[in-house]
Amino acid sequence: MEEKREARRTRVLKAGSISFGGAAISCMVRNISATGALLEVESPLGIPERFLLVVPTDQLSWPCRVIWKSERRLGVRFERPRVSEAFGGKAR
Repeated sequence: MEEKREARRTRVLKAGSISFGGAAISCMVRNISATGALLEVESPLGIPERFLLVVPTDQLSWPCRVIWKSERRLGVRFERPRVSEAFGGKAR
């Protein structure tokens, strides 16, 4: 199968939060790249198309757009490039 992603994803296992409209839903970040992430949730029901992904351990957050959903997983694209001190503070 041909890889269609713009950026290579790195496997991680980090607790996160899907934040929208004053509400928050817990999630696990399963993999991440400069352009998006794979999130695992109890259920995707009620999660809007756009939200803020917060990863407290990294003290970072990204506005996201849902690209696809399955029973317990969401593929999201970051609305702006991910910036991390781990990458020298440069957009990745």
